Amino acid sequence: MKAIVTGGAGFIGSHMVDLLIKEGFEVIVIDNLINGREENINKSSKVKFIKADISDYSIKFDEYFEDVDYVFHFAAMADIVPSINNPLLYHKANVDGTINILEASKKSKNLKKFVYAASSSCYGIPEIYPTPETSLVKPEYPYAHTKRIAEEYVLHWGQVYKLPIVSMRFFNVYGPRHRTSGTYGAVFGVFLAQLLNNQPLTIVGDGEQTRDFTFVTDVVDACFTAAKSQVTNEIFNVGSDNTYSVNYLVELLGGEKTYIPKRPGEPDCTYADISKIKKILGWNPKVPFEKGVKIMLENIEQWREAPVWNENSIKEATKDWFECLGDNNAK
Repeated sequence: MKAIVTGGAGFIGSHMVDLLIKEGFEVIVIDNLINGREENINKSSKVKFIKADISDYSIKFDEYFEDVDYVFHFAAMADIVPSINNPLLYHKANVDGTINILEASKKSKNLKKFVYAASSSCYGIPEIYPTPETSLVKPEYPYAHTKRIAEEYVLHWGQVYKLPIVSMRFFNVYGPRHRTSGTYGAVFGVFLAQLLNNQPLTIVGDGEQTRDFTFVTDVVDACFTAAKSQVTNEIFNVGSDNTYSVNYLVELLGGEKTYIPKRPGEPDCTYADISKIKKILGWNPKVPFEKGVKIMLENIEQWREAPVWNENSIKEATKDWFECLGDNNAK
């Protein structure tokens, strides 16, 4: 069996590659290494790496897709503030790139499933918790909007061209290889880098906001389960079946803490209703939050080279956040 993983050098994509290799697949990784890291790529002889930009229409990807069985489309540009400052770049990467991969996937004679890595950010600030797939879609930022537009294209290609597609909406994924870069940093990378530098953990807001932290191996297991199933043209939430406060995360990590004002446009809670994926695919998350945090602490050394996030740097990043929204609270 052969699979393609776009973004296979990234955080989630590289874990997807690891699982596929474990399952006996040959894997083609397509990644431009802007967000991904070559050291994340599985070193198995069954992995072929292609450094390429999926949004470049001049590149002929067709030859790689001719005999592929599964496509896992993880490649995308993330982060909120850069997407507000440069929406055209995000549209090119997330929308044009997805269309390019969909078109290449049409060339496969064996395609059994096209799995799209969608984002729970499409729900914006939800009105229902836990949030089901039927909830109103109202993205707050260009990043979320472009991911949602790309999801619409995936669903449309499934309808018009009969591609066997599924869309998986991820909630707050964490785990080893979690990115530490970005405009304001991802909470786990920031906290672990701060622990390594003996700095207090900087909590944005009062820390009572909760997140559906979902361990990365559970996420890729959900994608693999969906790929191997006979189910097509469906959207599934992928979450932990719970929601946890940032204060509880800090309690598990240990260390001093400090607080700064919350940012606009961020939900007080993310919490996936995963009853649909449980019922239709029989999938359940396996890694409890406490175990996941323990694994992160055991792998803490990978954050030693992370950007040094302290209270001042996070305040500056938060100021950028306010300013890009034109908020007069920026100062």
